[in-house]
Amino acid sequence: MQPYLDLLADIMANGVDKNDRTGTGTRSVFGRQIRYNLADGFPLLTTKKLHFKSIAYELLWFLRGDTNIKYLNDHGVTIWDEWATPDGELGPVYGAQWRNWLGPDGTCYDQIEILVDGLKRKPDSRRHVVSAWNVGFLPDETIGPRENAAAGRMALPPCHVLYQFYVANGKLSCMMTQRSADCFLGVPYNQASVALLTHMLAQQCGFEPGELIMSFGDVHVYRNHFAQVELQLGRQPLPLPQLQFGRRPESIFDYRFSDFELLNYQAHPHIAGAVSV
Repeated sequence: MQPYLDLLADIMANGVDKNDRTGTGTRSVFGRQIRYNLADGFPLLTTKKLHFKSIAYELLWFLRGDTNIKYLNDHGVTIWDEWATPDGELGPVYGAQWRNWLGPDGTCYDQIEILVDGLKRKPDSRRHVVSAWNVGFLPDETIGPRENAAAGRMALPPCHVLYQFYVANGKLSCMMTQRSADCFLGVPYNQASVALLTHMLAQQCGFEPGELIMSFGDVHVYRNHFAQVELQLGRQPLPLPQLQFGRRPESIFDYRFSDFELLNYQAHPHIAGAVSV
């Protein structure tokens, strides 16, 4: 977890104080990268306890192509509730773009299906890419998230905009590019989610997990999280847990939460922080 903690410390020491969409304000740096060797353990934060169930169910929800929070709520996950319409809709957010990217002729493209097929058939390709930045469905910034979702646009523009996968020496690595990164609340979830996806794809395609690279544009700490960050930076990281699968499903779309087992997850107590909406 040291790369993540070093990034937090960098923001606090070297960041610029800026205004933001939510009105909370941030301290921000631009253009950073952190790396994890997945063989060293699963990158789930140990300096504060995280809710792995929410991380895993959100990823399964993305892979379903779902954009309604009902599936999440049915499994006790509420991390998207603040932006949904009264009937639970979020517009064409991640799941829609991953599984049903709408082309100019009306054809829908399943980027995850294309990715898995490409990794199996042409592992050396440089086109193992999944994008969520579909300009035609970005929200209207003059209205709120719920109004955008009701109008058929994304409630929020995607933060993690691009995933690129790379195969070498029998190992699958991923670089995830994130245009906007809430380093205290969001990044711990994001890095665990993309690590879980990389493990799942590696199992499906016959590879070992390789490296996880997180590339950030605007990476920031909200002003109302400064005290929590200082508390976290005073804690010593603990050994990383290991991720184990209970089975190998037939496809990337057939995983269940019960298939994931975290071994030896030890963490310092949770540190609460308000979400800026």
